[in-house]
Amino acid sequence: MRLALDHHYSTHIAFRLRERGHDVIAAVERGWEAEDDEPLLALCETDGRALVTNNVADFMVIARRWATQGRCHAGLIFTSDARMPRSRDTIGRYVEALNALLKANPAENTFTDRVHWLTDAPPTAATLPTSGGHERSRRR
Repeated sequence: MRLALDHHYSTHIAFRLRERGHDVIAAVERGWEAEDDEPLLALCETDGRALVTNNVADFMVIARRWATQGRCHAGLIFTSDARMPRSRDTIGRYVEALNALLKANPAENTFTDRVHWLTDAPPTAATLPTSGGHERSRRR
């Protein structure tokens, strides 16, 4: 699966996912940040990329309209600021969650016409909860 991150997400997420071997771009890397929602979704479809966005209200309207018109999109992956705020502090959470999703769905066109809600990736051996409930890295 290939991804595009909406302009609301850090380019560091795309960079770190590419370091892990995934085909991920940020909208700002392609000059797509000024695109309105529907043209952005069309660009993603043409490029075969599911779009990661938190703009649920607008993109669901577009996806529903396209479905009634028989038009496809390459997939929508929604995030929630309540569950996973977009900040410098959560870049790692996004990288882990998207990495897990990409590993679980490696085939092209896996998300065609699908809508998916992104959740945190399950903890790995590298990040386990401490007794205080906070996560710490075991990497040295």
